Amino acid sequence: MELRIRNVSKTYAKSVHALKDVTLTIPRGMFGLLGRNGAGKSTLMRILATLQQPDEGSVHLGDIDVIREKEKVRQTLGYLPQSFGFHPRVSAERLLEHFAVLKGIVEPGVRRDAVESLLRRTNLWEVRRQRVGTFSGGMRQRLGVAVALLGNPKLIVVDEPTAGLDPEERVRFLNLLSEIGEASAVILSTHIVADVEELCNRLAIIDRGEILLEAEPARAIEQLRSRIWRRTVSRHELPALERELPVISTKLLAGRTIAHVYAEASPGAGFEPVEPDMKDVYFSVMAGHHGRRRRADAEMAS
Repeated sequence: MELRIRNVSKTYAKSVHALKDVTLTIPRGMFGLLGRNGAGKSTLMRILATLQQPDEGSVHLGDIDVIREKEKVRQTLGYLPQSFGFHPRVSAERLLEHFAVLKGIVEPGVRRDAVESLLRRTNLWEVRRQRVGTFSGGMRQRLGVAVALLGNPKLIVVDEPTAGLDPEERVRFLNLLSEIGEASAVILSTHIVADVEELCNRLAIIDRGEILLEAEPARAIEQLRSRIWRRTVSRHELPALERELPVISTKLLAGRTIAHVYAEASPGAGFEPVEPDMKDVYFSVMAGHHGRRRRADAEMAS
C-alpha cells in the first residue's frame, strides 16, 4: 500500500513554517526521513499519524484519505512516537493485552495469540511478566514496536527510535525494524545518518520544512563519487580553508582536524579523494552542493 504526500504545508504561530509544500511517495519497505532537530520531521509524522491537520495539501494511503478518513487510517496504522510513557508497574504482557483490546482485538483466544506472537517477535517473551518500569530503554522501545504492530498495520511511523539506545540495543532494534519493513511501509524519522544508511532503500532529507533531496541511498552516494576530498589540517588552518573552499564537514581525530571538501576536481595540494558515504550526502545537501530537491534515481536514469 503506497503512501502519497502531496504539497503538504503547516505553519505554527508567529509564522513558523514547519512544512513547506512537502511532496513524497513512499512505497512498501523502509523509508528514511533524515533531518536535524527542528527540521519538520515530527510535524510530518504527527500529520501522517492523524494527530495534526496540515494547512494545505493531501495525504493518501492507498485509497484512504488520511486527512479526512482518520478512523480508517488508524485501523491500519502503527505509530511509535519519539516520546511515550507506559505505566511502570504494569507487566509487558498485560499492557500489550490492554492495547490489543483498544485496537479492537476483543476475542480472548485471538488476543492471546497476537500478544504472544508480538512479544516473541520483539524478543520480550522471557520478560513478559516483568514490570515495564524495570525495562531498559531498548526494551521499552521494542515494547513500543509491539504495540505499534498490533493489528498488522500497513503503515508504520517511527519517530527518532534509536536516540539514547546503547550500541547493542540499537542493533537489535534496527534489525527488528528491518524485518517489519518486508511487509509494510515503514517511515523512519531520525537525525542519525547511520540509521538511514543501514536500513532504508529510499530516503528524503528535510530541512526547515522543505524536502531537499529524495533518492535511493546508493544512487545518492554514487552521485558524489570523485567529488569529495579530504585533507588533515590544524585547528588554526581551518578558518582559512573554510573561507577558500566549500568545506562540508569536519572531524577531530588525534588532535588534528579532518576536513571534507566538495569539489568537481582536486581542490589543491594535500587533498586526497574520499569514497563518499551517507554522511557526505547529508552534509553536501545541507551545504547546497548536491542539488536542491533532486531525485537522484531519476537523474541517474536520464
